[in-house]
Amino acid sequence: MTGGEAYKQKLLTDDALDAAISAYLADPSKPVSVEVGKGSIDVAAAVMAHAYAVEVLAREGVTGPQQRHAVRTAVLLATVG
Repeated sequence: MTGGEAYKQKLLTDDALDAAISAYLADPSKPVSVEVGKGSIDVAAAVMAHAYAVEVLAREGVTGPQQRHAVRTAVLLATVG
């Protein structure tokens, strides 16, 4: 199951997703995971596995909403472990 599938099934809430994204963007060096049912998604691992997110976060001049969208996309495409 991916984060997106869990989101559609309401196993991953907007509040949990937003909190995980905010925590990751506040300090990417700290471990952040989002709980999904009995599993979880490691936000840093999801970002590193998603080339678009890596590229957006490395670019200078990227806005906050663009960063949030890139991390959100990576989490929703990640596999729940």
